[in-house]
Amino acid sequence: MLDKNQENTEDQVNKTPKTNEVTPAENSTTENVEQVEVEKNETDKAVEEIEEKVAEDAEKDAEKSSIPMLEYDTMELESLAEELEKLIKNYPIQQLKANVDAIKSAFNVKFGTLLAEKKAAFLADGGNSIDFQYSSPVKTTYNNLLSDYKKKRDTYYSELDTQLKNNLEKRHAVINELKELIADADPKTMYKNFRALQDRWREIGPVPRSKYNDTWRNYHHHVERFYDLLHLSNDFRDLDFKHNLEEKLKLIERTEALATYENVNDAFKELQKLHKAWKEDVGPVSKEQREEIWKRFSDASKKVHDRRHEYFRSLKSQFKVIIEKKLAVIAKIDAYDVSNNVKHSDWQKSIKEIEALRKEYFDAGKLPYSKSEEVWQKFKAATKKFNHSKNTFYKNEKRVQQENLDKKNALIEQAESLKDSEDWETATNTMKKIQADWKKIGHVPRKFSDDIWKRFKTACNHYFDRYHGRQDDLSKEQQAFIEDKKVLLDKVKELEKASLEEIETLITTWKDLGQTPRNARHLESKFYKQVDRLLEGLSMSKEEIAMLKFKNLVDGYLAQNNTHKLDSEQMFVRKKIDEANKEIQQLENNLSFFSNAEDDNPLVVKVRNDINEHKKNAKIWKKKLKYLRSLDY
Repeated sequence: MLDKNQENTEDQVNKTPKTNEVTPAENSTTENVEQVEVEKNETDKAVEEIEEKVAEDAEKDAEKSSIPMLEYDTMELESLAEELEKLIKNYPIQQLKANVDAIKSAFNVKFGTLLAEKKAAFLADGGNSIDFQYSSPVKTTYNNLLSDYKKKRDTYYSELDTQLKNNLEKRHAVINELKELIADADPKTMYKNFRALQDRWREIGPVPRSKYNDTWRNYHHHVERFYDLLHLSNDFRDLDFKHNLEEKLKLIERTEALATYENVNDAFKELQKLHKAWKEDVGPVSKEQREEIWKRFSDASKKVHDRRHEYFRSLKSQFKVIIEKKLAVIAKIDAYDVSNNVKHSDWQKSIKEIEALRKEYFDAGKLPYSKSEEVWQKFKAATKKFNHSKNTFYKNEKRVQQENLDKKNALIEQAESLKDSEDWETATNTMKKIQADWKKIGHVPRKFSDDIWKRFKTACNHYFDRYHGRQDDLSKEQQAFIEDKKVLLDKVKELEKASLEEIETLITTWKDLGQTPRNARHLESKFYKQVDRLLEGLSMSKEEIAMLKFKNLVDGYLAQNNTHKLDSEQMFVRKKIDEANKEIQQLENNLSFFSNAEDDNPLVVKVRNDINEHKKNAKIWKKKLKYLRSLDY
C-alpha cells in the first residue's frame, strides 16, 4: 500500500505527457530550483568566510585591546620612545601590536627625515656618502625598547601556542565524554551530566584557529544527537529548545539590524560576536525548526557580508586612485632634471623640491602591503637616481673644497708673514691683493671654514690696525705742512708774474714741504695751475712752456707716487703722437691732389700750414714721451 506522498508522486507521473519535451511549468520550476541552489551556495560561502573569521578571532580573544591610540605622527622622537616604554610597562604585551606598529611607523619616518638632513649636511661639508654614520641616544633607547617588546611578545606567543593546544585536548576530552554519555544513555543521570559537560566546554579557552570550526561542528553534532535521543524528560528537552529558540531569535534580530549600520567594519565585528554566541553560548533548537532558523540567521549574515565586500571593492577603487597619484609623483622624481645644478645652492633647492615630492607621495594615502610593494620599489628607484647624481656632485665638491682650503691656507700664511711688516707701501698693496684673492676663492669644508676665517681675519686686522694707527700719527704731522702749503698757494695766487728762476724756487719750496696727503690732493692741482699761469707770462717759446708745464704735471705725480696716473699719461702721449702722425699723413695725401695748383693757392697754403702745425705738435709730444721714459718709477 502506498503512502500519501507515493500516491501523489505516482499520479504526477501518470499525468506527465509522454514526450521528451519539458512543459513551461516544469522549466520554470527547474530554473527556480537552480536559482535557489545558487543563492544557497552563495550564502553558504559567505557564512563560511564569517565562520573562518570567527575562528581567527576566537584564537585572538586575549589580544583584544582597549588601549587609546594617540596621534603618534605629531610626537617628537623622545616622546615616541617614552610612549613605547609606558605601553610595555602598563599593558599586556599581546595587546600592544596596533600601538607599537603606529609608533614604529612614526619613529621611522621622523628618524629617516633627521638622518637625511644629517647626511645632506655631511655631504655639504665634503663628506663621502660611504663614510656617513649617525647615531643618537634616543635611537639607542628606542631600539632597546623595541627589542624588549619583541622578546616579550615571542615569549607570550610561545606560551599561547602551548595553551591553545592544551585547550584543544580538553575540548576533545569533552567530546569523547559526550559520546560516552550518549552511548550509555542512563535516563537518571544523563541530563545532569550533559549540563556539566556543557559548562566545562564553555569554560575552556580558545583553541588553534585551524581546529576551531571542525572541533565545534564535532561537538555540536553530538549535542544535537543527545537532544534527539533524549526521551527521559520531554519537558526538560522542550524547555531547553524553547529557551534556545528565544535566544537564537534575539541573535537573528540583532544580526538583521546590522544591515543598517553605517560603519560596515563595526557591523562585521559585531556579526562575528553574534556567530560566536550562536555557536558557544546557545544550544540547539527542535529538529523541525533547525533548518529554518539557521537559514534566517545565514541570510541576515550574508547581507552584512555582502555590504562588507562592497565596501572593500570601493576601497580597491580608492587604492587605484592612490596608486595613480603615487605613480605620477614617481614620474616627476624620475624625470627631475639636475643637469643645470652647478653649485651647492642649486642642489639645496633641488633637495627641497624632491623632499616636497616625497611628501606628496606619502600624503597621497596609505596602501596595503600587497598593493604598495611594487609602487614602493619604483619610488625607491626614482629617488635613488636623484641621490646618485647628488652624491656625485658632492663628492666632486669635496675635492674642489679641499683645493680651496689649500689656497686659503696659503693666503693665511702670507698674511701672517706680513702682519708685522714695516714696509708699509708694499705690505699694504699685498694685503689688499690677498683680501681680494680670498673673496675669489670658493667654499671650503664647513668644519674648517670658521677656523681659517678667524686666522685670516686676525692677521689682516692686526696689520691694518697698525697701519691705521701709523696713519693717525702721520696725519697730525701732515696737518702742519698742509697749512704751510696753503700759505704758499695763497702767495703764488697773488703773483702777477715771475721769472723762471722764481717759478722753479716756488716749485722746489712746495716739494720740500712734503708729500700731500690724499685728503688734500686738490691743493696740488691748484698750485700747478697757478704755476702754469706764471709760465705763460714768460718770454719763452710755445714748446718750452709746454714742456715746463708737462714736467710740473709729471713731477707732481711722482711726488704723489701715483704710478697709475703716470702710466695713463704715457698712454695719452702715445695716443697724441699717433693722432698727429695720422693727420700729417692724411694732409700730405690730400696735398698730392693739388700737384698742378699754384703754390700761392689759398687751399694749398692752408694744407701746408696745417701739416707744419701738426709736425710741431708731434715734436712736442715726442719730447714728452722721451721725458716720461727717462723717469724711474
